[in-house]
Amino acid sequence: MIHGARAALGKAAGKQDPRSLWLSKLRQRRHPNVAAVALANKNARVVWAILSGGTFYEPAQSVKAA
Repeated sequence: MIHGARAALGKAAGKQDPRSLWLSKLRQRRHPNVAAVALANKNARVVWAILSGGTFYEPAQSVKAA
């Protein structure tokens, strides 16, 4: 999951969706490795919530708590 998050760090630059904006702000404040682990953690929590709750992915809710 961390390797996927590192790949997402590179692709998030310049995007304007809420998740990419959150990630770029986080990357400005923290080391890129810390940002990658934070994104992997966030992704894991989203996946867990979807699988345990039997719901669908809603991008607006995944950024709302950040």
